[in-house]
Amino acid sequence: MATTLHHWRNGEIFEGTSGNFSDVTDPATGEVSAQLSLASPEDVNEVVAAALAAFPAWRDTSLTKRTTVLFAFRELLNARKEELAAIITAEHGKVLSDALGEVSRGQEVVEFACGMPHLVKGAFTENASTGVDVHSVRQPLGPDAIISPFNFPAMVPMWFFPIAIAAGNTVVLKPSEKDPTAALWMASLWKEAGLPDGVFNVLNGDKVAVDGLLTHPDIQSVSFVGSTPIARYVY
Repeated sequence: MATTLHHWRNGEIFEGTSGNFSDVTDPATGEVSAQLSLASPEDVNEVVAAALAAFPAWRDTSLTKRTTVLFAFRELLNARKEELAAIITAEHGKVLSDALGEVSRGQEVVEFACGMPHLVKGAFTENASTGVDVHSVRQPLGPDAIISPFNFPAMVPMWFFPIAIAAGNTVVLKPSEKDPTAALWMASLWKEAGLPDGVFNVLNGDKVAVDGLLTHPDIQSVSFVGSTPIARYVY
């Protein structure tokens, strides 16, 4: 019997309210491996609200504490990369060696994000003009949306969310509805690493979910990888 996959909100599974589902298939056999809950506009609001509520506390968390969570996530990911690769193979269909390579590419960004204290430093220029000193301060934006494609269900999200989280933002990840389990697996790994609830969320769905994120007033930035026509639509 196929399992049912839902969303991830506030550090736990969120079933949503739409009542609409799509099939997740095993590309090796063509058989349905899971039913995926598709977000309604109300579900989008619920998940974004969780990210917004978590933002002030995470923004004010010290860089040291933030990077402690990043290091914990890195260690867990390193220890369980084969598990994530197997999930990718089961839903995407790429061979296991390619899936492991994808995870390794994502791990590189996690490693980079662990150095965030040095990356978000501001700058100070004394006497830039006569009697004028210049300060620059980098600040987190708020809830960020990530819309990722089918072909790299782990690597592409990891291009974005380690940096966003380390910099003090909260995240709503909308993975492809064809291979969503990798995103949910990484969400549970963040929970285990000690990330506060609401900082990393997963919203599963189709165009309804995407449109809801693109037009939501509380989403402060959108990161996207995909085809040129869809990129124009997102923009």
